[in-house]
Formats: sequence, C-alpha cells, structure tokens
Amino acid sequence: MLVLGGTSWVGGQIAQEAATRGHDITCLARGESGRPPEGTAWVRADRDHPDAYREVADRHWDAVVDVSRQPGQVRAAVEALGARASHWTFVSTGSVYADQSGPLTETSPLLEPVLGDEATAEEYGQAKVACEQAVRTLPQRLIIRAGLIGGPGDRSDRLGHYVARLDLAGTGPVLVPDVATQPMQVIDVRDLARWIVRSAENRTTGIVHGAGEPTTVGELIALSARVAEFAGRRVGASPEWLRDHDVHEWAGPRSLPLWLPASHHGMGQMDDSWSRELGLVRRPLTETIADTLADERDRGLDRDRKAGLTRRDELKLLAREVE
Repeated sequence: MLVLGGTSWVGGQIAQEAATRGHDITCLARGESGRPPEGTAWVRADRDHPDAYREVADRHWDAVVDVSRQPGQVRAAVEALGARASHWTFVSTGSVYADQSGPLTETSPLLEPVLGDEATAEEYGQAKVACEQAVRTLPQRLIIRAGLIGGPGDRSDRLGHYVARLDLAGTGPVLVPDVATQPMQVIDVRDLARWIVRSAENRTTGIVHGAGEPTTVGELIALSARVAEFAGRRVGASPEWLRDHDVHEWAGPRSLPLWLPASHHGMGQMDDSWSRELGLVRRPLTETIADTLADERDRGLDRDRKAGLTRRDELKLLAREVE
C-alpha cells in the first residue's frame, strides 16, 4: 500500500492501521508534519515537484490512499500512478456539497470545483471537488467524504476544546454556545482509518460518507462534562451574543468549536446508511472523548490551541452579562 502522506494525523493513522494489519506500507511525504509510523517505509518527496513520484512509479501498488486537498497534487498522482494501482482511495470531505443547510446524501449537489492546481483554505470544499474529479477517472476508486474527525492527536483542536477546558476549569465556569439541539457528527480517526484500510482490502468502490453517529452539540458537550467530571457551571451564550463579542463559529482562534450557522447544519446530518452497510464500525463517543482527554492532558490543557478561546479570554467574556 502506498499512502500519499502518512506523516500527519489522518494519513498517519491510516498508515499505522495498515502496518498493524500486516501490510507492506510506503509513505510518500515531505516530512514537515512529522515522521511516518514505525514499520513503514518512507519516500521523501515534495508533491508539488514534477519528479515527486519518480521513486514509486516503477512499482505495482495493490492500494493507494490519498488525503491531499490540493487539486494539482491529486491530478499529478493519478497521472503518474493511476495505471499502476489496483485500488485507489481518496479521502474527501462533507464540505464538497453546495447546500449544507440540511440533510446530506452522497447524491446531493456539489460545489463548483476550483480550476487551478492550488487552492486556499477558504476554497477547501471546492478544491476537494476538483480532487474528486481527478480520482473519478480511475476505474477502481473509493471516495470517502468524511465528516468532522476527532480523537487523540487531533491537530485542529476542535473536539478536544470542551473536554480539555472543562477539565481545566474544575469548579469554575465554562462558556459554551447555546446551540444544544444543533445536529453534529464526529467520527473517531481510528475508526475511519480502520474502515479505509479494510475497504482497500475488499476493493470497495464508489462514493460514500465517513461520518460519526448522529448526535447534537449539546450532547457532545454533556458527554465531555461527564468524562472530565466537571463540577462547575456551563454558561450558555447565544450565537448573537457571541458574534457581538467577536467569538467565531466552528474552528480557529477565538472560536467556540462545533457551533455552526444554520447554513452549515448539514455537516451534522450526513447520511450514514451506506457506510454502515459497507462495514463502518464506530466506537462509543464516550470512549473517543475519554481518549481525547488523555491526549489533551499529555499535550497540556492550557497550551496554545488552533481552535477555541484562551482561558483568559473566556473568563473576560464570562465576567460580562451573558443573555
């Protein structure tokens, strides 16, 4: 198996799972995000370079897995390796859909693809559509549109924000978005990786969602509080109040993760019926959150984060009247 990536979070989990299952794994990556898992071979290459695939293009691959978001990288990989691969998996996203306000199926209309080889972070969904177009030219391909991914090692810091903050706060107050009924789904990265590897083994083809069990933001925060044995008060703030105080949705600095505008509630309503038919097995969310907390403690509960409010900013906001 060739993993295009394998040194970051999702790609690394896929490579690790495949190696654990006894496969001969090669990871092709620059290595800027880290090293590939133990027991795998490493080909150092920059996928933006014309000769990126030179060292792996003379072999037949039983399976290739790609997690890139840049259309140029995916197109070049398909051109260089597509004829040498028996099966190809591309990890896409639920962000490819044009209307994300309601329930999503694999046949829901897509965004228009970006036309160039490189895309900005703001063009993430459009870029993944373009990547999918390149992969669809292959006969034996599986496209997995993942929802929100969580679990130990998450570099986005989204799911881990609440359980880490609730654990850090102890008996103190914690600010949460007052969106308890907002639909949400979280898939554990380990379950997603295991399913991807097994699907490659089975030569599964098609386009399918890789999403967690349907739940709500309120339930995820409540589970996080139970796991953290939180004894303080959760202070709910309305979306309007949060926006008025420069707090952002979903992810990134000065955000409250998982909260989404109504235009994107479909990210928590991705149909999972076909994925379950194809063998996706998901562990209980409590286990994912507990393992996430253990990882958060190892990395530092009050460390600098890519998503969420700092504790200092949170306490400043809590000192004001939340309506």
